[in-house]
Amino acid sequence: MMNFSDFASLPESWDYLRNTSLPVFIYGMGDGCLKLLREFARRGIPVAGIFASDEFVRGHDFAGYRVHRLSEIESALDGDFVIAVAFAAGYPALREKLDGIAARHKLLFPATPVVYEDDFTVFDRAYLQKNFDSVIRLNELLADEQSRCVLQNVLAFQMTGEISYLRAVFTTPEEAYHDIIQPSQNEIYGDFGAYTGDTIAEFLHFAGGYRQIHAMEPNERNFRKLTAAYGDRPAIFLHQAAAWQENTLLHFSKGGGRQAKITASGKTVAVPAKKPDDLLPNGATYLKYDVEGAERQALAGSARTIARYAPKLCVSLYHRTEDLLELPLLIHNMNPSYRLYLRQYPYYPAWDLNLFAIR
Repeated sequence: MMNFSDFASLPESWDYLRNTSLPVFIYGMGDGCLKLLREFARRGIPVAGIFASDEFVRGHDFAGYRVHRLSEIESALDGDFVIAVAFAAGYPALREKLDGIAARHKLLFPATPVVYEDDFTVFDRAYLQKNFDSVIRLNELLADEQSRCVLQNVLAFQMTGEISYLRAVFTTPEEAYHDIIQPSQNEIYGDFGAYTGDTIAEFLHFAGGYRQIHAMEPNERNFRKLTAAYGDRPAIFLHQAAAWQENTLLHFSKGGGRQAKITASGKTVAVPAKKPDDLLPNGATYLKYDVEGAERQALAGSARTIARYAPKLCVSLYHRTEDLLELPLLIHNMNPSYRLYLRQYPYYPAWDLNLFAIR
């Protein structure tokens, strides 16, 4: 039985950073650093400086701070210091580099969400306490002990920022495909957030074939690459559109990255949004959702397919703080016959946290 007291006894990363007597440095620049600077200012956490990996340090400034090398800070300070990491690390070499730094200094990943908009929620002790009934309910619904361990360790990581909690529950896509998804050559596969086709390639590698593939990608540049890779394949249907709860037009920020986002300001481009239900009139056998924070809306647009056909589901749970607790319960309400699994792929912070729903 999970108890809130088990988590309440853990040090909250925000409290630690605010109360430590050691200087706090932010590691990394870009959007992640700006998120931390805003949260630090809001929570009264002083910033001693910013540093970056050696290959990115060219004597420039960022957000009013001179960007240092880690070696410069280590040489300049007599005592120790704390590092708050402001970027994500998916490549093994980068994770190993962070592991090495963590062996020398206190290194934390404060829990800022990927989607950081006006209505964002940041994970902290108050958020966990307010939503702990959902934690208990989700823990009860999970289908195996590994999933329950993932839930507990990801929550502990979100609370503390300590990467050791994540390392303890890392698994690989290969294990998830073999142990949970178990695809066949007869799947009707829906890939929502198909990017340039990387997850289609992954699916084909493990399935060995397919009956149909329906892929949606809203970004024009990504869609061109997706079309170049799979546009001439039989029974693969590509849609430059966003998976959504209704058929409409959405405005996305311009740019070619994976994290194209819906926005009402700045330079935008109008993109059709479509209900997955309308693309799959005869149902599906496997659906994957990685839609940069719009998973709730995409699932709502798939409600008929999920309720009637119970396809296997893979849903990203890391774009918004609320996703981990809300999306599995939403899917359970759509179709209570599902068995729910959580798996954390190797990533710092808890990006690539996935829910699998299998009947």
